[in-house]
Amino acid sequence: MIKRLMIANRGEIAVRIIRTCRELGIETVAVYSTADADALHVRLADIAVCIGPAKAAQSYLSVPALITTAVRTGCEAVHPGVGFLSENSNFAREVIKAGLLWIGPDPDVIDLLGDKVTARETALKYGLPVTPGSDGPISTKEEAIVVAKKCGYPVIIKAASGGGGKGMRIVMKDEELEENLKIASREAEANFSDGTVYIEKYLQNPRHVELQIIADGKGRVAILGERDCSVQRNHQKLIEESPSPGVTPEMREAMSKGARNLFSSLKYRGAGTIEFLVVADQFFFMEVNARIQVEHPVSEFVTGTDLIREQILVCCGECMTIDPDAVTLSGWSIEARINALSPGKVKHLEVPGGPGVRFDSFLYAGATVSPHYDSMVGKLIVHDTSRQRALNRLIRALDELKIDGVQVNIATQRKILSNAIFRSGQFGTGLYAQLEATL
Repeated sequence: MIKRLMIANRGEIAVRIIRTCRELGIETVAVYSTADADALHVRLADIAVCIGPAKAAQSYLSVPALITTAVRTGCEAVHPGVGFLSENSNFAREVIKAGLLWIGPDPDVIDLLGDKVTARETALKYGLPVTPGSDGPISTKEEAIVVAKKCGYPVIIKAASGGGGKGMRIVMKDEELEENLKIASREAEANFSDGTVYIEKYLQNPRHVELQIIADGKGRVAILGERDCSVQRNHQKLIEESPSPGVTPEMREAMSKGARNLFSSLKYRGAGTIEFLVVADQFFFMEVNARIQVEHPVSEFVTGTDLIREQILVCCGECMTIDPDAVTLSGWSIEARINALSPGKVKHLEVPGGPGVRFDSFLYAGATVSPHYDSMVGKLIVHDTSRQRALNRLIRALDELKIDGVQVNIATQRKILSNAIFRSGQFGTGLYAQLEATL
């Protein structure tokens, strides 16, 4: 087992990783920008090193600074967390080149799954249905029109790399294709240094469902149930739950079979998710995230698993403590992302408690919420025996959560959770747009 690990990240995920490492007896090295000098992950780590100014490009995205820090502090491994460089195969290769363990899948697998066009082709190869669309990249209006006519409008143009809604354009007719093709490609180039785009049939108001997996790199794959991530604003998730109210046992079994074939054949190592769009009783492969996900705690609650622990163990060559053939889901778990609506300093913090309540965050009284990074400041996660009981518990916990000094979205989350459509479980990715006027 390794003795020291560097976390190439910040915020709540860095705190989360530090806590598991401490239980495993692994020393941690935190990296931070000048804006994060007083951050909680800096306080909790065994060693903390400033790697640059506030701008992420000069700190958390600086591969030379990260590699140098890991080597100089005597680390044996690097955990990339989420976001930033977590799915950057070049960073993974530099980590390995420096003689360090990469807590993630092989860089070649990251490349294969990170390109959404190639990932679609790979999914088809292993028997997973994909949304109708182009067989490869689209670069001209003429190509786009052929695909659009074949699929039927509306269609969506997507960046082959990246995510988060960047490089995505919905098109309703032929006359809109050329301009939107150019815009999507420019956005993709600006955000991911790759202007490649492709086209799919646009599914209106589907569910967004993802399966959580842990794989040992030798072909053994554990499927830890699914998460429903359909409550989104501008493709950014707000609420996640496990299991999904829209997935039947038969659908879960079919999704799991295809996912296991895919990850096993690729000799995938570590944590990952495979994402689907679900319409009625049909599901379509969307993409793979070759890393741990922000919303992993809901899967931990319903399976009783520490996913960060399992991720570290398998990437260090240890055995999974999960029996892939004996995973069971117990109860219901729901997570509400707590986002800051403005930067500022936290003057007072009250964290909810009680059975089945967890708050993952980097906040404390006096902590600074920086304008330089993602707006998410925490995740409130609950677990109970049924969906309705979990919903009631989460609303109660939101009522107890007090963050003074920084505006947050607690009121919005409470309204969504109390809404009759959401509570019925009969909703898709269009729910937020339906409710927006009332939020």
